[in-house]
Order: sequence, then structure tokens, then C-alpha cells
Amino acid sequence: MTRAALESLDKEALIQLVLAQVSVIERLTERVAELEARLGKPPKTPGNSSVPPSRGNKASEPAAMKAKSKVHPGSARSLDPEPTRTQHVFASACSCCGCDVSGAAQFACESYDRIDIPPVKPDVTRVVLHGGACPRCAEPFKAAAPAGLEPGSPFGPNLRALVIYLRSVQGIPLERLRRALRDLFGLEISEGALVNILKAARTAFSAQAKAIRERLLSGTTIASDETGMRVGKANWWLWVFLNPDSALFALKPFRSRAVVDDVLGDFRPEYWLSDRYGAQMNQATGDHQVCLAHLIRDVQYLIDCGDAVLAPAFKGLLKRACAIGRRRPALADATLKTYQRDLDRRLDLIMQRQPTHEAGLKLKRLIKKIRRHLFVFVTVRALEATNNGSERALRPSAVYRKITNGFRSKWAAEHYADVRSVIETARRRTIGAFEAIKLTLGGTLLPISAPARPSG
Repeated sequence: MTRAALESLDKEALIQLVLAQVSVIERLTERVAELEARLGKPPKTPGNSSVPPSRGNKASEPAAMKAKSKVHPGSARSLDPEPTRTQHVFASACSCCGCDVSGAAQFACESYDRIDIPPVKPDVTRVVLHGGACPRCAEPFKAAAPAGLEPGSPFGPNLRALVIYLRSVQGIPLERLRRALRDLFGLEISEGALVNILKAARTAFSAQAKAIRERLLSGTTIASDETGMRVGKANWWLWVFLNPDSALFALKPFRSRAVVDDVLGDFRPEYWLSDRYGAQMNQATGDHQVCLAHLIRDVQYLIDCGDAVLAPAFKGLLKRACAIGRRRPALADATLKTYQRDLDRRLDLIMQRQPTHEAGLKLKRLIKKIRRHLFVFVTVRALEATNNGSERALRPSAVYRKITNGFRSKWAAEHYADVRSVIETARRRTIGAFEAIKLTLGGTLLPISAPARPSG
């Protein structure tokens, strides 16, 4: 506003203008104070929050002197127990004097393997169905196609399994996958044909995922987590629900509690393990265990903010609880109950402290809210102290998201969730990913008799 414009105003107009400016100044002052307070807080890092390690800034450090390694026995690749062939080589002349030793007694002095792969090229079976005219009724006839060689797609089960493995497990984009098949196998196949292979496999993987869901719903515990995934032009969420021998993935356009209802229906397990996200809390019929790894990082951030009264002691207690969890297989049930009572007693003593920093006051409110969910795992052996198992199950999907930038269509996204269900379930049942794909395409359910992996 110019000086001339101000001089043209009367006293009352000037007063109103000043009051309006005072109001604006007060709001801006409060905003500046808020921003300065935010700038004064410590940065979020992978060590004090859920920021992924890839986004952490690690400062350069001088190269440390490498410690002298301890002397230990050497190791080498062991011989293959079932070699394709064995070649016995006998000496013909002495390496010292040149004497003919072909007739002398010889014994095995050294054995080693030479490993290579045979030339890779497509195995093409040309099927020619013969026919003719029936000599009795004169009607045309044609031979029936052999089992497994029916007309239709020219690609066999091993090739289809390889395409699904390279695309959905290794995350190779379609154009690069087309070139890889051409360069490695001499196989010319279009991107459209690759897409058709994926589409044709949807029914088999959907059936396998349904069987995995039935197995999951027959258990007493579920751990869950979620991560973002781009589908078309929208942000979706990839959820995982798992127990020690099964994992079920679901891609949904929302992140609310409705996802649990949509995936699990009316079923709820006795125990649930997750982070503190509200959509996953209070879902169990019995009790809920929160992820202590997430909580330890959050408490570290409060320590970085300045709380020196409550947060350090509480972090130490959580680490002590995790240590008990690692020793749990070797401890008796009575011992675990004693440890649980001791953890509760120590927490009582910590809660008697009176923090003065806002970070400490915030932590005290949080502990009161989630206290009953902190140490459930100590006496419930089916639960873990952390939800690292769910995070490990989602990690390949996070890598896949970075490589491919998500999915263009809804069917591809849903198919990927079914494939991840099969692959992660197979891993937990000690079945290889490629073998699990072949079993699924063949209509065979994944065996559950294999030793189950732990929930991680």
C-alpha cells in the first residue's frame, strides 16, 4: 500500500487496517515459532524411525585399520554327491623320470569337479495329428492329441514357470525379459505372448492362494503389515497376513480396517502381531503383541529429542525383553512367567519416574495406552517380539515396486499378490520358488509336511 493511499484514509479506516495487520502478524509469528520448533527437532533416520535404510544418510568415515584375521582352517567347495559323469584318468609316464607307468598299480590321488551348463536351446516338439476318412461311415477322423501336448499355447510348463519366475520373483520388466529369453535360450517371444502366459496362470495361482488362506485361517496366530504399491494411476496397499508356515498377500485400494474384514471374513485368530497402526490393532480374540523393534526406534527418537528420564530406561527394558525372546526356546514355561512378572515390575518402576520434557510426557502417555500389549510374546510361544517376519515378507515387493513402478492393470496387481502368497508360503515350508511355481501350474497344492520356518 502506497503512502498516498494511506494519507487518503480517515482515522477509523487506519485503525481497522492496523488491527488487521496485527492479526496477520500474530498468526505469522505463531507459524514461525512452530516451524523453528520443528527445525530444532532431530531428523528422522533409520535408527530412530521407520525410515527405510535406503533413505538414510551415512556420513563418510575414514577407513579403519583392518583387524588381523584369526587363523582358521581353509574351506573349499564340496564335491557334488551326484556328478553327471566321472572321468578316471590314469598316468602314462612318471613326471620325475619319464618311465612308463601305465602297467603299474595306481590309486585315486585327487578328485575335483568341473561344473558347466550344457548349451541352452529351446526343446521344440512338433506334433502332427494324422487323420483321414473312415472306411465304414466315410466321416472324417483325426488322432487325439497326446496328454500334455494339446493344441493351444505353444509354450510348455517349464517355460511358463520360468517366465513367471523371472517376471514376478526377479522383477524383470517385459521388454528385458523378452530380450533375455532371446539371448539366453534363442527363443523369440513377444511381450504380448509373455502377458498371455501371466494371464493364463491366474486361475492356478488363485486356487493355490485360496488353499493358503484356508491353512492360515486354521491357525491361532497372525502377523500382518502393509506397504504402498502403485496400481494404474492410484496408490494401493499390499497387505500380508502370515503365520509360521503360510503367508497371504492382498492388494487393496485402501488401508482401513475393512481390509482385514475383506481378507479374513469373520475369522479372527487368538493372537495378533503387528505394529501400532490402528487398522491392525484389537483384531485378536485373545491378545495383541505390538512390534518391539518399531517401538525401540520410536523411543530412540524421543531420546534424540531430549528426554533423559523415561525413554532411556524404557528402551533398555524393551531390549531386555527382546533378549528373553531370543532365549525363549531353551526356557521352561515357568521360567518365562517369572521373566514376564519381572518385566512388569521393572516397568512399574520406570513409570514412577516423572519426566519434564515433552518427549518424555508423550512417551508416558503411549506406554499407558499399549502397556498390556508389550510382553504378551514372553509366555505365548507362537508370537515373536518383533514383526520383522512381516517386513521381510514385504521386502521383495518393495524391491519389485522400485524396479517396475507398480502395475498398469488391476488383474496384474491381484495376480502378483497371489504369486507372492505362493512364493512366501513356499519359503516358509522350505520349498524353492521355481519348484513352487511348477507345482502351482500343475495344480498341486504346496505340501505342508516340510519343516516350517520360524515366523521371520
